[in-house]
Amino acid sequence: MMKRLSELAEVVGGIVVGDDVAIIGVTAVENAEEEHLTWAENPGILSRAISSAAAAVIAPMGSQVDGKPLLLVENPRLAFAKILKVFAWRDEAPFGIHPTAVIGDNFNAPEDVSVQANVYIGKNVTLGDKVVIYPGVHIGDNVKIGNDTIIYPNVTIYSQITIGKKVIIHAGAVIGSDGFGYVKSSNYHYKVPQIGTVVIEDYVEVGANVTIDRATTGTTTIKDGTKIDNLVHIGHNVSIGEKSIIVAQVGISGSVRIGNRAILAGQVGVKDHITIGDDAIVGAHSGVISNLDEGSFVSGYPARPHHEQMRIQAYLRKLPEMAKALRKLQARLEKMSDKKK
Repeated sequence: MMKRLSELAEVVGGIVVGDDVAIIGVTAVENAEEEHLTWAENPGILSRAISSAAAAVIAPMGSQVDGKPLLLVENPRLAFAKILKVFAWRDEAPFGIHPTAVIGDNFNAPEDVSVQANVYIGKNVTLGDKVVIYPGVHIGDNVKIGNDTIIYPNVTIYSQITIGKKVIIHAGAVIGSDGFGYVKSSNYHYKVPQIGTVVIEDYVEVGANVTIDRATTGTTTIKDGTKIDNLVHIGHNVSIGEKSIIVAQVGISGSVRIGNRAILAGQVGVKDHITIGDDAIVGAHSGVISNLDEGSFVSGYPARPHHEQMRIQAYLRKLPEMAKALRKLQARLEKMSDKKK
């Protein structure tokens, strides 16, 4: 595929400065070759980009350099992402239902869906326009999936689940498995029936091997625009607000409420029945054991305000020399005590 720089400017709402060169791909500075477009969001990277082999550079609005055509934009990183989509390789999913797919009664879907090999679809399932179901997917009874949603191979969607439009669910994810609920009896753990559901709203992305448990009663909810990385576990009756980011290996216990635009970094653990406010940020490897206010920035275990955690870490690094100083002070005190005797 070849695009003129002016065509790409239309995609991102940018301004071309210099020649309207031909572009065959977009890449980072270190990988740029002739006819490639690269990007730079600060002066240091821009100088490297200008000296690279790239044909042109995406740069912040107002940038002035000689030597290469520029595509000036307000947000170079966002423009780079949009142009990547232009050049992205696309898997052309075949329309129709593969003969090896097993389809239950009362299946409702338009002609432009793609249901591929060895898919199982239960009873009373509804698919929206242009839904793509890759090989090996299991979809239980009474599931609804919205327009333009993509379900990658070997995903399992249990019964009674609702998935919105333009959702992406990556390989191996499990949606609607039982929540982890037991009542301790005298000699065994009595399983609490999990009869609720999961609702995944529009524009959500669910990473590979994510597990989202169905509610005990009621709903486990992932709201519009939230992005979930690989290997995340979301417990029963959890609610995650709009446009939140949940990074890899996060574990969220049951009945947690997470607000809009929250960020949970890698390997965060969240205790059950707590609330994390809008725009809260939780640093990597943290353990959240109590409610977090709106706009909080916490880290550590137990999670505390990030600036406090940084001071604690600074003190911890000094512990060996502090212990050495303490031993010297203790020895001096013992000598003084001996002299008084």
